Amino acid sequence: MSTNPATLNAPANTPGILPGLPRVPWVGVVIALIAGAGLLLAGVGLLVTGAVVLAWLASLWSVRPETIVEVRTVEVGSVSRLAMIDLLEPFSVPMLMLDGQRIAAANAAARTELGNHIVGQDARVALRHPEAITLLDMREGIVTVRGLTGPRSIWQVRRVAMDDRFSLIELADKTAEADISRAHTDFVANASHELRTPLSSIIGYIETLADPDARIDAATTARFHATVLRESKRLQHLVEDLMSLSRIEAEKHDIPRDLIDLGQMAASIGGEVGATVGEDRIVIVTEPGTVLGDRQQLDQVIRNLVDNSMKYSDASRPVELSVVRRGTEAVLSVTDHGEGIHADHIPHLTRRFYRTDPGRSRAAGGTGLGLAIVKHIVERHRGKLDITSKQGVGTTVTIRLALVD
Repeated sequence: MSTNPATLNAPANTPGILPGLPRVPWVGVVIALIAGAGLLLAGVGLLVTGAVVLAWLASLWSVRPETIVEVRTVEVGSVSRLAMIDLLEPFSVPMLMLDGQRIAAANAAARTELGNHIVGQDARVALRHPEAITLLDMREGIVTVRGLTGPRSIWQVRRVAMDDRFSLIELADKTAEADISRAHTDFVANASHELRTPLSSIIGYIETLADPDARIDAATTARFHATVLRESKRLQHLVEDLMSLSRIEAEKHDIPRDLIDLGQMAASIGGEVGATVGEDRIVIVTEPGTVLGDRQQLDQVIRNLVDNSMKYSDASRPVELSVVRRGTEAVLSVTDHGEGIHADHIPHLTRRFYRTDPGRSRAAGGTGLGLAIVKHIVERHRGKLDITSKQGVGTTVTIRLALVD
């Protein structure tokens, strides 16, 4: 007996297929029998019902077995296009399936980044970057594409061949990694500059004082000593702030658990500041508000904000420190009545070493890290930080923390 080659190529576990025998269309048989039973229940005669069922069954066996087996083999052996689309959709990483050079399918992540219109497009038109087009000329490979979805975006694009016809494109967003790397580089450069400036000043004055040939009078010597002391303290404050920032970042995933009355803490710190600089320089208005927090870090936040306000406020007007309850939040506010800050600077104020006026900040003893420290502490406490300012009126820094019963 001769056998059909297409039938022999079918998978061994394919239902209804035996070597050399046609496939039994069981689903169609069952449907035909159910339809016949329905006709009988509807009152149709037995003879007519039997003729209908036989004609139905004959139509099922009129399909050539080779055709049925061929379709089944293609779907199981090389994975159908529809099945491939279903596989791509759940991935959070943008994925494209190419049929030659044309995009046959794109998952939701890819459609979000590149647009719904890319399905059916030529991949060279959809990706439209020289590096990506170079990749499309290769069977497999990885390239880095800059500016694919935005001016600063960086994507790693990888192509993997499925067979001679179909291939997969995976897009991995590397923008955040590049931003972090750039931020680390900038931080090291800025920290080095901030450390080098006072060190250079200290070394220069000490070398002058230590020079046996230098003829320096007592008044100049005293002024040099005062400068060295001031720059040494500035260096000390900078190192302390850097260490503090490092500790805060190391603990940023640990939620604080201490119960702290924020109003009482603010009143206590405000009282200390008033005793030092004069009670007329600070106005304190607080009410009880218990939050979950780290006592040392919240103390540091209040002191940093009050210290900043004292540096830049009009000396004739007091700094205002308040803690009030608003709904489910304790709201801490510190307001100064200084020159104010231009709106262009406000989004950048919490960046490390960012200063609106570098000369004035250094003269006031600022390290450029105070608001960066405040931001990281507030983030660790799952709070909200807001800075508002109007030039010629002043600046208000507001922190909102969740109250606990």
